[in-house]
Amino acid sequence: MSEAISLKHVSKSFRVGKNTVQALNDLNLAVEKGIVTALVGPDAAGKTTLMRLVMGLLLPDAGEITVFGHSVQREAATVQEMTGYMPQRFGLYEDLTVQENMELYAELKGLSRQGRRERYDLLFRMSGLAPFTSRMSGRLSGGMKQKLGLICTLLSSPQLLILDEPTVGVDPLSRRELWQIIRNAVENEGMTVLLSTAYLDEAERCEQVILLNRGRIVGQGRPSSFLEPLKGRTFFVTSQKGLRRDLALELSALPSVVDVALQADGVRVIAKKGGLEPLCGVNVTAIAPRFEDAFVTLLTQAQEAPSLTGQHSAPNASPCENAPSLTKPLAVGSATNEDVIVVKDLEKWFGAFCAVNKVSFTVKRGEIFGLLGANGAGKSTTFRMLCGLLPATRGVLQVSGENLLRASSRARMKIGYMAQRFSLYGNLTVLQNLRFFAGAYGLKDKRREERIQWALTEFGLTPFQDFTAMALSLGHKQRLALAAALMHEPDILFLDEPTSGVDPLARREFWREIHRLAQRGVTVLVTTHFMEEAEYCDRLLIMSRGEVLVQGAPQELKAQYGMASIEELFVSLLERREERL
Repeated sequence: MSEAISLKHVSKSFRVGKNTVQALNDLNLAVEKGIVTALVGPDAAGKTTLMRLVMGLLLPDAGEITVFGHSVQREAATVQEMTGYMPQRFGLYEDLTVQENMELYAELKGLSRQGRRERYDLLFRMSGLAPFTSRMSGRLSGGMKQKLGLICTLLSSPQLLILDEPTVGVDPLSRRELWQIIRNAVENEGMTVLLSTAYLDEAERCEQVILLNRGRIVGQGRPSSFLEPLKGRTFFVTSQKGLRRDLALELSALPSVVDVALQADGVRVIAKKGGLEPLCGVNVTAIAPRFEDAFVTLLTQAQEAPSLTGQHSAPNASPCENAPSLTKPLAVGSATNEDVIVVKDLEKWFGAFCAVNKVSFTVKRGEIFGLLGANGAGKSTTFRMLCGLLPATRGVLQVSGENLLRASSRARMKIGYMAQRFSLYGNLTVLQNLRFFAGAYGLKDKRREERIQWALTEFGLTPFQDFTAMALSLGHKQRLALAAALMHEPDILFLDEPTSGVDPLARREFWREIHRLAQRGVTVLVTTHFMEEAEYCDRLLIMSRGEVLVQGAPQELKAQYGMASIEELFVSLLERREERL
């Protein structure tokens, strides 16, 4: 039997308040043995529901599920014995050490004491956690916690490994290490792996991909099989005028364009089937499609105009007469030379531990500035000091002309803050959350109602205004959190990993809004673990162990270090740093 998992006509629905949500709808699929299969799709596509059904944690409303020939409905205990499952929030015990967590999970899995030590040694060595066995798990970095959760799941050498977004919220170096553990399990122990991921580059390196949307399969096959329909429809556009993000906003408005994304020193464009119309003022080059392009195209379901000739060529070969001219002049109030954030020799000490050590940088009005670093690098501490949420030990810290060391309350009124876990009140409705945040920012009467209506309309929240925040999808929670942060029209917007766990379509929509804000003169400071999002920033600062490694424009940094991508640069810098220590 070549199938590890089989689903036949599987459906599953849930009651949410007075509504019925169809999570999976007459689903048929098979997962091959001995390979890594990626499960991808937008928020609320049904990925987690499918995994829980396969584990026997939920029962389907209809259909049949088998794992290695065993019926999940009738033999759930047998299936669970041969399966390892790592949910999005794996249950580590933070007041136990790394070793004690392993011992606990070995007991829960019923592993005999004979041979445990050999298994522990193998997994600790594989994960790089051998030097940290006596450390409390609550004191581990995010990446180390994920690695501990993964090796706890691997303790019993399961035949099937099910991983629900195992790399969300961890830095690129930790992501690579997690993937090495997964690949080792497949190649050396013959495991079958089904994993969901928000990183499409991870999906592209899997043997099989299943693309879900609204509980149905949109596509299944090898990543390369998704690319054929996109041949002749992907382009790279550059301009000598203006900023890349302004060019991206203009291109996204063209009727022939399905999607745009900032990349390197230009904009990556997916066109409809007829190709991209001739354009003036820009350089256009045809490029090969990638899996992410297919993902976006399949899910947007754009109305494609038929090609008159069936041929696709680079538009810059066409005459410019009567063609759209790009790019437009910069928007009034966009990036200027005024420094609105000034940080000089910033330090933060927790007792004898220095979390931030003499960090210096400036951010100009209308600029998008990225703060990057591995888990535990000090970027979150720096971020919290800039927001006025944590006092600095020493140094210069100015935001919008206010000294945060002396006038933090005045400075905070000029700041919009979107927390990593979205500071929303789950039991309040969308409308009630907006009213609360409007009041917290001092908005009253007519002004408050105007801003609430603006938020509902601008972020497409009107149909959901009576939903509680906890009932929203992750993408809509993100919209609501951003709307709340912008209620008082701040000069500066702080975004702490705003797209963590959010699907690629929602991330694109989110960044389009951020680019529009920057175009209007709002300064944006963002932390992110998505390295392609680092390309969206005007300038970057990369930290490690509380200190600045490098800072500058993405293209300048890549050229300086001879790297093809920010991810390669990031990983290389961190590895060099560790070698020196």
